[in-house]
Amino acid sequence: MIAIITARGGSKRIPKKNIKEFMGKPMLSYAIEAALNSGIFSEVMVSTDSDEVAKVASQYGAKVPFMRSQETANDFATTKDVLNEVILEYRKRGIEFENFCCIYPCVPFLTSDILRCAYNDFISSNADCLMPVVRFSFPIQRAMRLNLDGYLEYREPENAPRRSQDLEAMYHDVGMFYFYKTKNIDGNMIRPYEMDEAVIQDIDTMDDWKMAEMKYKLLHSNI
Repeated sequence: MIAIITARGGSKRIPKKNIKEFMGKPMLSYAIEAALNSGIFSEVMVSTDSDEVAKVASQYGAKVPFMRSQETANDFATTKDVLNEVILEYRKRGIEFENFCCIYPCVPFLTSDILRCAYNDFISSNADCLMPVVRFSFPIQRAMRLNLDGYLEYREPENAPRRSQDLEAMYHDVGMFYFYKTKNIDGNMIRPYEMDEAVIQDIDTMDDWKMAEMKYKLLHSNI
């Protein structure tokens, strides 16, 4: 079992986001520490194209056995491209992993307990993949859009009069981590792992970053 933390060096909206200090230590360190402390991985590695990121990764105990290629370090490469490259590179070195976990680098709310619980859920299932999800806080069946005249209209007008509790619960990917069976990385049997909205936060802009700091302080306060 390997943890693959995908931490590219470039970031346009938040410069050096993956190693920028968050609440006293580099953002990347939270993903590394959660993975190491979970005790479920035989290896925790960081896939990066940046020497700076690699240095921080090593300082916090992760391995960087090779650098990311130019093909998987550009703006058009997908996460799956990166994962396939890592698995193939290990295979060339004679190392095979039955399962792996992709962990994103900006996950300050990820804990070792979350990873362990999700891992146990994944292993006990027949799923190809486990994905953490969270419920939409408002029924998306009652979403509105702007029509050609610039006025609001329901996308699904038949659901406008229906009570929220009568509508099917819908979920979205939280973008923290994913467990995979290596042989079925493209499989479509995806098991959901529902998470609390309190520990979910996209960090794409400085406003997101500030919101994450506020949530972190609140979650770790003694109130």
